[in-house]
Amino acid sequence: AAETGCRTVQCDVTDPADVARLAQAAGDSVTLLVNNAGGALGTDRIEAADLDRFRTMFETNVLGTVAVTKALLPALIASGAGTIITITSIAGQIAYEGGGGYNAAKFAEVAINDALRLELNGKPVRVCDIAPGLVESDEFALVRFDGDAERAKKVYEGVDRPLTQDDIAECVAWVAELPHHVNIDKLTVKPVAQAAPYKMHRGPIYG
Repeated sequence: AAETGCRTVQCDVTDPADVARLAQAAGDSVTLLVNNAGGALGTDRIEAADLDRFRTMFETNVLGTVAVTKALLPALIASGAGTIITITSIAGQIAYEGGGGYNAAKFAEVAINDALRLELNGKPVRVCDIAPGLVESDEFALVRFDGDAERAKKVYEGVDRPLTQDDIAECVAWVAELPHHVNIDKLTVKPVAQAAPYKMHRGPIYG
């Protein structure tokens, strides 16, 4: 933060008081909101679903996104050139076995984004959904597998060049820096090795 001149504000998106503090810190004019809080918990099949995990995923991915967006929306409109970018997932486009809870949360997040775009028509605010595929992130996989490092490692095992967090950051920057009259509704980003959430090539691709 010191290097970039940024000011950081810690925020639990499921805590209304934290969200209110974030909005107050952001001020009366905001040009860019990136909704990036979320995550997956477990790989439960529906027949063995842990409802507490499902509830946590929904509260974080969906209600958290709604809460922060709602809190900052007046400032985004007031800026005269606001942009909302929500990081969803290809899990919000195609369901897969063992992903029901995460799929449901991400499908809902996509629907919220789509409804918001319609509701803001005529306002100076762009709404974009960036849906990454496999992004190598120890934190994401460790959380999903309850800290089991071996299971987390296997997610990326043998994949030639999975996406990185920097790749997604580049996508966010590209969308945000386009002329403001240009709205990228949806951007799906996958590594070449991944054809779908359930279709992954594990082995060499590049020489």
